[in-house]
Amino acid sequence: MLRTLYVKNYALIEEIEVEFKSGLNIITGETGAGKSILIDALGLILGERASSEVVRKGAEKAIVEGVFYVGGNKKIKKLLEDNDIEFSDELILRREVSAKGQSRCFANDTPISLSLMKEIGNLLVDLHGQHEHQSLLRVETHIELLDDFGGLMGMVEEFRKEIHKLENLYRQLDDLKQKENLLKEKRELYEFQLKEIETINPEIGEVEQLESELKLLENAEKLYEATSQLYSLLYGSEKSVHDLLVVVRNQLEDLATIDKRFQSYVEEARSAQAIIDEITSFVQSYNSRIEFNPERLEFIRERLHALNRLKKKYGGTIESVIEYRDKIRRELELAENFEEEISKIEQKIEEQIKICSEIAERLSTKRREVAETVSDAIVDVLKELGIENAKFEVKIENRLKKDGRCYVKLGNDCYEVNNRGIDFVEFYISTNIGEDPKPLIKVASGGEVSRIMLALKSVLAKSERLPLLVFDEIDTGISGRIAQKVGYSLKNLSKYHQIIVITHLPQIASLADTHFLAEKVIQDGRTITKIKELGIEERVKEVAKLMSGEEITQATIESAKELMGLSPRRSSEKK
Repeated sequence: MLRTLYVKNYALIEEIEVEFKSGLNIITGETGAGKSILIDALGLILGERASSEVVRKGAEKAIVEGVFYVGGNKKIKKLLEDNDIEFSDELILRREVSAKGQSRCFANDTPISLSLMKEIGNLLVDLHGQHEHQSLLRVETHIELLDDFGGLMGMVEEFRKEIHKLENLYRQLDDLKQKENLLKEKRELYEFQLKEIETINPEIGEVEQLESELKLLENAEKLYEATSQLYSLLYGSEKSVHDLLVVVRNQLEDLATIDKRFQSYVEEARSAQAIIDEITSFVQSYNSRIEFNPERLEFIRERLHALNRLKKKYGGTIESVIEYRDKIRRELELAENFEEEISKIEQKIEEQIKICSEIAERLSTKRREVAETVSDAIVDVLKELGIENAKFEVKIENRLKKDGRCYVKLGNDCYEVNNRGIDFVEFYISTNIGEDPKPLIKVASGGEVSRIMLALKSVLAKSERLPLLVFDEIDTGISGRIAQKVGYSLKNLSKYHQIIVITHLPQIASLADTHFLAEKVIQDGRTITKIKELGIEERVKEVAKLMSGEEITQATIESAKELMGLSPRRSSEKK
C-alpha cells in the first residue's frame, strides 16, 4: 500500500505530498491539470526511465519519494534481504533526476540500481493505461496468476522439491562420469605411481631411523679409533685413569687414619672410581659392537635416496607419500566399480523422473480445469464492462523436448519444464466479432486495455497480491451506463487492493473512498500543479462539475449527492 507520495520539481509540480488511503482513491481535474504527471512521477520510483526534461525549469534536480507499507510482503522481504537492504514494515523508495540527466535510486536510504528499483516496483504496483508496469502484460506472470487463482501453489512447491532432487541426481551422475573420464586418462599414471610407491613401501619414521644408522656406519672407523683410545686412557695403559684413581684412593685412606676430615674424600674417590669403571665398561662394550658393513652402508644410502625421491614427487614428507598412495588406491578401486555406481544413479534418476512426471501431469490437468473457469468468468465481467463480444482464452502449451536431459516424461516423450511444471501459459483475447484471440500483450492500449485489465483483476483479485493498482485512461470511450459498471467493479476490487484511478466520469468519481483534485494555478508568475484531498462538500461539487461542467446548479448538486449515495432516496434504495 502506498501511504505517501512526495514530488518536488517534477514537470509542473513544484512540491506536493499526497497521502493516499486504502480502498478506492480517485483523482480528477481538468485536462492538462497534471493528473497524469502525478502518475508519471510515481512511475519514476517504480524504475521507469527518465530524462532531464522532467526537471522543473530552474531546479537542479527532481525528487520523487514514495512510502509504502510492505508488512507481510514475503517477496519484497526476500528481494531486499538478497540485496543487503534492511527490511521493515515501511519501505521508502526515492528517485532523484538531475538537470544534467543523472539519476540516483534509493531503497530505505540505500543506493540501488535502476534495474533493482524496477524489480521492487514490479512487486508493489501495477500501472494500467499508458504506463509500463502492467503485470498482466508480462507473459511470465500468467501462470503465476492462474496457479494463485486455482490454489495450486502446494503442488507447485511439491514439483519444485522433486525437480531439485532430480537435478541433484543428474549432478551426481555428471560428477561420477567426469571422474570416470578423468580416471581413464590418469589410470595408467596412477598405476605406475602406486607401483612405484608400493615397491619402495615407505614407513613413517623410517627416514629418521635410517639417517641415524647411516651416521653411525659412515663414522664407524672414527668411532672405533676414538673408543679404543678412550679405553686405553681409562683402563688399558700403564698410567690409566683407573690406576691413578686407585693410587689416589689409597693415599686418601691413609690420610684418613690420621685426620678424619679426609674420610669424606675417600668416598668421593671411590665414587669417581666407580664412574670410571662404568664408562670403561660402556666404551669397551660399544667398541666391540662397532660394525664395519659396506653392504649395509650402501643399502641405507640407496634406500634414503629412493625415499627422498618419493618425498620430492609426492608432497615433501613420508606421511604425504603414504596419504597419496592410499588416495590413488581408492581411486583405482572406484574405477573398478564405476559401471555399478553409474547404473545405481541412473536407476534413481529413472525413478525420480516418474515422480516429477506424475506431479507435472496432475498440475497440468488441474490448470486446464482452472483455465476454463477463469476464461468464462473474465468473459462475463468484460460483458458487464461494455466489451460485449469478447473471447478470452488461457492457452496452455506443452513443448516436446528434442534434446538434452529429460525431467518429465509422459508416454515415450520428454517435455520442456519450467519451475512450475510442463505448462507454458499465456492469456489470449479478442474484443471484436470475427477476430481470433491474440496474445494479451498485443491488445491495443488505452481504455479498452484498462477495462480488460480491470476484468482480469476482478476475477483474479483474491489471488493476486500486488498491493497497489493504478488505472489511467480507464474511462476512455465508454458510456455512462458502462462507466457505472466500471466504477462498481473498481469499488469491489478495492476490497482486495489499494486502487488509484484517474477519471473524468462522475459515475466512477462518485464511488471514491478518498477523492483528490488536481488543478493548475499561477504562482509567482509560473504555472504549477497542486493536488489536494477533498472534503465531503468539495467532493459533491467536483462530482457535480463532472456531470454538468463549470456551471453547477442545485439540481446537479442533488444529482451528484444521489450518485454518491448521499441523498435520502439513494440511501433508502441501497438499504
